[in-house]
Amino acid sequence: MSTIKVFNPAGEPAGEMTFAKERLELEKGEQAVKDVVVAFRNAYRAGTASTLSKGEVAGSNKKPWRQKGTGRARAGFRQSPVWRGGGVAFGPKPRDYSQKINRKVQQLAFTRALSEKIAGGQTLVIDAIDLAEPKTKLLKELLAKLGVDRSVLIVLDQHEEKVMLAARNLQKVEVVSAAEVDVYSLLLYRTLVATKAGFEALTARMTKKTTEVSA
Repeated sequence: MSTIKVFNPAGEPAGEMTFAKERLELEKGEQAVKDVVVAFRNAYRAGTASTLSKGEVAGSNKKPWRQKGTGRARAGFRQSPVWRGGGVAFGPKPRDYSQKINRKVQQLAFTRALSEKIAGGQTLVIDAIDLAEPKTKLLKELLAKLGVDRSVLIVLDQHEEKVMLAARNLQKVEVVSAAEVDVYSLLLYRTLVATKAGFEALTARMTKKTTEVSA
């Protein structure tokens, strides 16, 4: 059984909530998390690096000098990779770095990442984030009351313009809806702060563990 601190909209402690240990996945999924993160980062690679091979470098096929009798090494053409200004041997070419990840692997990775956040005490739940105005100062003061002084991922049930505008100028603070949270975000931010509705929507995305019945 994991316990999660709960706060009221004013940022004051309002007790704790328990999260069933049976719903957490802490035994498997490490490789799934790695695969998903690698695929996520690869998807952002431009893949535009490009070099010219010896066949693409401009130049004639004329032999620089005769084959024998000069005392120099044999040379067939000036586009050779061993010459300055020549082609590049085995150089990079434009390519697509994206990887396909199985849906079940993605679900397992998400469940494992969120389980670690909950079991590690890095998750806080607030009844609601009700800002009088979309002011950065108000959100900063609220996070200070929650004891959050590092990078934080704020999860809401649905988009709220006031909260999103208030967080725009705060470094290492991101506001997303529960449906937008991914494995990379769970690992990137140190603390997870979720509204009650957001937390319920977030945990509903976890893979349900099935219990084996022995005969």
